[in-house]
Amino acid sequence: MRSMGEAAAVQLDHIFHALSDATRRSILKRVARRERAVGDIARTYSISLAAVSKHIRSLERAGLVTRRREGNFFYLRLNPHTLRAADKWMQFYKVFWDESLDRLKNFLENEETEETEES
Repeated sequence: MRSMGEAAAVQLDHIFHALSDATRRSILKRVARRERAVGDIARTYSISLAAVSKHIRSLERAGLVTRRREGNFFYLRLNPHTLRAADKWMQFYKVFWDESLDRLKNFLENEETEETEES
């Protein structure tokens, strides 16, 4: 059985894998606005329905979308809660990089001031 931390890490792996593809990001953008029928989504791409279905399964495995059935039609909807996990992970590194870049900026400004004073 996986620990909570391991499960979260696997979930992040699935999320970032899903987000690594332009077609999947495009599908997410489409369903972020409103729920869409899978057939309508598929028609907007110049790839087969089977290929679109693979992309959708990747998004579902990551928990980024949910699918519901109504008669013979399937509809996709964005699951924004899953994006929070990825955002939380990125925020940790954003703080790290912001602090590192601020230190670099201060260092370079001090170097420039010292060079000006020496001239």
